[in-house]
Amino acid sequence: MKRLERSETRGAQRLALLYAALACVLVLAGCGLQPATAFVPAVAPGSIQAIDGLPADASITVTSKNYTEALILGKMAVLATKAAGFNVTDKSNVPGSVAVRELMLNGGADVVWDYTGTAWLTYLGHKEGIPDPEKQFIAVRDEDKANGLTWLTPAALNNTYALAVRADAVQELGGITKLSQIKDLPVAERTFCVESEFNSRPDGFKPMLKTYGLTLGAADGVPEGNVKILDTGTVYEATSRGVCNFGEVFTTDGRILSLNLDVLEDDKMFFPAYNVAPVFRTEVLAKYPQLADIFGQISDKLTNAQQQKLNLKVDVDGQEPAEVAFEWMKEEGLITAP
Repeated sequence: MKRLERSETRGAQRLALLYAALACVLVLAGCGLQPATAFVPAVAPGSIQAIDGLPADASITVTSKNYTEALILGKMAVLATKAAGFNVTDKSNVPGSVAVRELMLNGGADVVWDYTGTAWLTYLGHKEGIPDPEKQFIAVRDEDKANGLTWLTPAALNNTYALAVRADAVQELGGITKLSQIKDLPVAERTFCVESEFNSRPDGFKPMLKTYGLTLGAADGVPEGNVKILDTGTVYEATSRGVCNFGEVFTTDGRILSLNLDVLEDDKMFFPAYNVAPVFRTEVLAKYPQLADIFGQISDKLTNAQQQKLNLKVDVDGQEPAEVAFEWMKEEGLITAP
């Protein structure tokens, strides 16, 4: 599953994304075109009912980023608003967080599923995230009001950084389940696979180790030779093969399931919270307040474990995000097939 938010805090990449945002807005808004992935199955109401008295011409525009999880969530938003009776324009599959943000700010889109940590660090420009999910949400919600955006209550789904261990090594490593237990292992067992950005981020590998009582480069901490710097796509596979005991992962990645990895608990709450939440243009939500309940029904069901399964269906099984979103929402009773 592709994630862009973490690297977008860097200056050069943010500049590139700003250009992408301008291009995206010109193409999507100015030309009236939709992405090629705008297909969703036909849908009928379930627990999400058509809004009483909704005008026949009521319309709404949904957007999303262009990696697996964002696409699945975007399709959920399209299906939910269609079931509610809206004429829906699907602008999902937009390249980059900043491009999506521009659409929301300039009225090119009305709703998106986004992440509290992304908003705080990338959009609002803060240098440090807030690990406590509730505090992070409140901070983002309150500050983004001035931008004409309303954040609804987030889901339990928190797609943040984590370290994982292959499941069949847990007992060999003393039954480890928490990050704080790494320091209890022999130095030789404190081996890590991480990507280059995580290794250098101010909220990444080195400060994480310090939080948990370990020093990178110290003979009695984590010697440099214990760390392998790998491409993002190879960290999961290397961890599952035992190249290292602990690998950097994103908590909702489907490969955690497919490669039989166990995520270690961040028991000192080091990593910033990246809970996903529906974000609306405030004027749209004021016009159609029923949308808060509709999207709340979805948020209540989204967890890390559930999203891992959905992401797996796309990334490993090769299913389409729209079909995955439709089948899950139908199974949960949120919608029905017409």
